[in-house]
Amino acid sequence: MDISTQELKRVSVMTVKGRVDSATAPDLETALKQLVDADKTQIVLDLKDVEYMSSAGLRAMVSTLKAVKRINGDLRLCAPSARVAEVLRLAGLTSIFSIYPSQTEAVGSF
Repeated sequence: MDISTQELKRVSVMTVKGRVDSATAPDLETALKQLVDADKTQIVLDLKDVEYMSSAGLRAMVSTLKAVKRINGDLRLCAPSARVAEVLRLAGLTSIFSIYPSQTEAVGSF
């Protein structure tokens, strides 16, 4: 798994590539937590290059969403691959996450 982060105006965009499973999810959670700890509370998670997402990855995203919502922020998802979109739907998370078709739309939604 590869994680990169860039700052666009007042939004942090984190791009994740590869597999998010029980071995790599802690790295994702740590990277997200570092953003929140640095008062970056408007986060877009770009999932277009994620080919697999386990429940551990979902847990990392949900815990970050809860953390940023407490401080008036939000975690928004963009461009999930078909496989990841299906996992989000099956887990019932499409109602708690704002999901956008592109990074530009997700960033613009803040």
